Amino acid sequence: MRRLFWTALGIGLGAVSGVAIARKVKAAQDALTPSSIAGALAGAMGNLGAAIKDFAADVRDGMTEREDDLTDALGLGDPYPAEPGAAR
Repeated sequence: MRRLFWTALGIGLGAVSGVAIARKVKAAQDALTPSSIAGALAGAMGNLGAAIKDFAADVRDGMTEREDDLTDALGLGDPYPAEPGAAR
């Protein structure tokens, strides 16, 4: 009786693991199709473009801030101050 139990348990676990492995293999095959690879690549390029755009904006903001700091530190200010009441 014990042998029958352990044999049945082994067969059951083998079948369950076989199904799980088959599902993993099928998912890997689906992920490696040309259309899914192209979709993943397009998504990655979109994210990269957005990251570069954000980085460039941060650099521009930092440059403007640093330029203002240096202008104030050197006491340069506005070389052509607006006349009072003049429209800009």
